[in-house]
Amino acid sequence: MLNLLITGKSGRMGQALLEAAAANATVTVTATHDVGEDLPAAIQQAACAIDFTVHSFTAQVIEAALNHGTRLVIGTTGHSDAERAIIREAAKTLPIVYASNYSVGVNTLFWLTRHAARILTQDRFDIEVTEMHHRHKIDSPSGTARTLLEILNQETCTSYDADVTHGRLGNIGPRKPREIGMHTLRGGDVVGDHTVIFAADGERVELTHKASSRLTFAAGAVRAAVWLQNQPVGLYDMQDVLGLR
Repeated sequence: MLNLLITGKSGRMGQALLEAAAANATVTVTATHDVGEDLPAAIQQAACAIDFTVHSFTAQVIEAALNHGTRLVIGTTGHSDAERAIIREAAKTLPIVYASNYSVGVNTLFWLTRHAARILTQDRFDIEVTEMHHRHKIDSPSGTARTLLEILNQETCTSYDADVTHGRLGNIGPRKPREIGMHTLRGGDVVGDHTVIFAADGERVELTHKASSRLTFAAGAVRAAVWLQNQPVGLYDMQDVLGLR
């Protein structure tokens, strides 16, 4: 039985994680944490901590995990370069799964996007990415969209800074040949929609994933925690958990 710590227990993802853990017979939640509570005391009760709170809290979770040798599953998005560097450094000591999305379906979308970009090349196909989330989401584009863009940049030899265009306004002229469009929508209670569009003269291919429940992310995170039990020190993501490398 794997002992888990769930942080942000009163939040929407915290509640979903508690529900997913209760449905998994191989884990038990031995500790939870919320703002103002004793994190070191909570983390020493668990073999693995799952954190889906806010990016500014990640460094504290990592510090506590390093002190107690607790494995980590990190699902928070919106990290700065400096915060991502802290995660990479901690993974030299701890096994960590760090992913922008823990849905099995979204990780299939990542795989499909990589292979589609190899076939639907930019000499003929224009690429656009759209994402929509609920009105309360604070980072833009979403972590999942950023991962999709990273995959597209890798496969097309483009740059996020130089070639990704975030929306369009005014008399901007024709589309640049290597441009990748990124469009962010916010509204209502949308859990998460992501689409990658490959558009050419005469045809269009669209790869779409729509999440209707946070439980899909929570169940994937619990699955990642179980998988992490048998892994050596290192930094992993959900593609590793699902064997999609």
